Parts: sequence; C-alpha cells; structure tokens
Amino acid sequence: MTLHERWMKQALHQAERAYEQNEIPVGAVIVHHNTIIAKGYNQVEMMHDPTAHAEMIALTAAAAHLEHKFLKECILYVTMEPCPMCAGAIVLSRIPTIVFGCYDPKMGASGSVMNVTENKRLNHQVHVIGGVLDAECGGLIKEFFEKMRKSKGGGK
Repeated sequence: MTLHERWMKQALHQAERAYEQNEIPVGAVIVHHNTIIAKGYNQVEMMHDPTAHAEMIALTAAAAHLEHKFLKECILYVTMEPCPMCAGAIVLSRIPTIVFGCYDPKMGASGSVMNVTENKRLNHQVHVIGGVLDAECGGLIKEFFEKMRKSKGGGK
C-alpha cells in the first residue's frame, strides 16, 4: 500500500460516516508533516448548508488547527474530485497538493469538467493526483445512489 493509499483509506472512513447519515459519501483528511490534522465528511443535509462539503469542513478545521489561513505544508486527501466551490477554496488555502479518489464527470473541477486547481491564470496552482483508490471511492458513491433510488421517494 502506498502512502497516498494509506491516507485515502482514512478519507474513505470519513466518507463512510457520511453514508451512515444519508449524506453523499465524500470524506476528506488533511495531512501535515505525516499527521492528520483535520477531517471532514459531507454534512449538507444535516446542516441544511450547501457549502458543508467534506473539503470545506476539513479546510476550516485545518486552518483552525494551524491558526493560519494558508495550509502551505499540507496535503488534502478527498474521496471524490472537488467541485468548483471546493476547488476554489483549496486554491485560496494555498494547499500545494490534493489527492482524490474518483473523478466527478458532472461537477469535477480538478480536471474532469474544468480545472480550477491547476488554472495558470490564478495566483496559486495545486498539484493534483487523481484516481487513488478510484474503485473503492467510486463504488461507495455508486452504492449510495443505488440505495437512494431504491428507497421510497428517492432519498432526500
């Protein structure tokens, strides 16, 4: 198991927490000097907040932990390619590297639909590594939406 896979497994644990709470199962962890300093999972439904994505929660926790708005020595691991909102926040946080699991062909903003994180016109670019534990991360998302379709009313 590679180091990236090890940390992605931790992000998957967060995604499973979201799944258990009927949230879209996306999880994130932020690693600083080989230690997890922040965790997050989707809480949009629970918090009634469209910005309560796993990455946003983890970014806020990491900034609080480091007592700094810039996360220059951190790596963000997230189970799904960030959306435009999260990608923008990642750029603003100055994280140098993100590692994600499955690609998001509908909202992905780190290479799939658009590429906010590596956009040369912005004042900071993020090194992106995609597809780490892709099958496991994507499988959890697929399972979640199949469960929602089968349930009465199609979920939330």
